[in-house]
Amino acid sequence: MESTPSPDNQPDNGIVVGEDGLSRPQLASTDPMMRDYYDEEWGMPVRDEQGVFERISLEAFQAGLSWPTILRKRPAFRTAFDDFDPEKVARYGDAEFDSLMGNAGIVRNRAKILATINNANATLRLRESGGLAEFVWSFQPAETPAPRTIAEIPTKSPESLALSKALRKEGFSFVGPTTMYALMEAIGIVDTHLIGSHRRGTSGVWPA
Repeated sequence: MESTPSPDNQPDNGIVVGEDGLSRPQLASTDPMMRDYYDEEWGMPVRDEQGVFERISLEAFQAGLSWPTILRKRPAFRTAFDDFDPEKVARYGDAEFDSLMGNAGIVRNRAKILATINNANATLRLRESGGLAEFVWSFQPAETPAPRTIAEIPTKSPESLALSKALRKEGFSFVGPTTMYALMEAIGIVDTHLIGSHRRGTSGVWPA
């Protein structure tokens, strides 16, 4: 899909206008998979345990890799990890671990696979104090960023640092502050859509 710089924004702000007339960042304007993810999922509120557990898991697998790589593998991840049902993942033993390590459809990283199983168990324990989704959303900041350029988008925040520390205290791993900020962006806790993007303020959590 061809796109051209938006006349309503500065040339270097990273926004392009597609053939459909909608403004998006460059990364979401050329790859159809990324465009659909940006338009339909990224930044929309996720408030259920399984949904938050899946996104924590995928953000952990993304560490050191690109998000498009993980998104392309997401169907395989969902199949391999029983749709990220924490009760099922928490019961994984040696046989399931070996199967995951042999699955070419996912990222076969020993530490990340073990972290996912460990985090499933931590997720179940959090049910005693309100649950994973409520726990994560309790770190929603009072304000959200309002970036006009890609360079203005934060990569972490005091809240993501606090969330990282709190999750580690609860037994989670691969939940660093940068990874947790990406999670907060993905599930709508903060809105880092660029000013000028057609998605800005569409989550219902934050005003445009």
